[in-house]
Amino acid sequence: MAFDPNLDKKLFSEVKEFETTRITVAVCQYNDGEKKMQLSRENRNKDGEWNFAKLGRLFKDEAEAIMPLMQKALENM
Repeated sequence: MAFDPNLDKKLFSEVKEFETTRITVAVCQYNDGEKKMQLSRENRNKDGEWNFAKLGRLFKDEAEAIMPLMQKALENM
């Protein structure tokens, strides 16, 4: 079964911006299945546009900044 974007619902989403990156914390649900938390990162390129990047590791200030967003996301799960 291929992924169908029409079946993917974003139930919660909040973004925390930093100097050259931003992290999104979201709660998504696919095809009325189990709700899942999604963390994603975007980096700003030299033209000022946002590009998707692997989240991987977090700096301490990033982790501290998104913890309240993750708590809000949990309340929406």
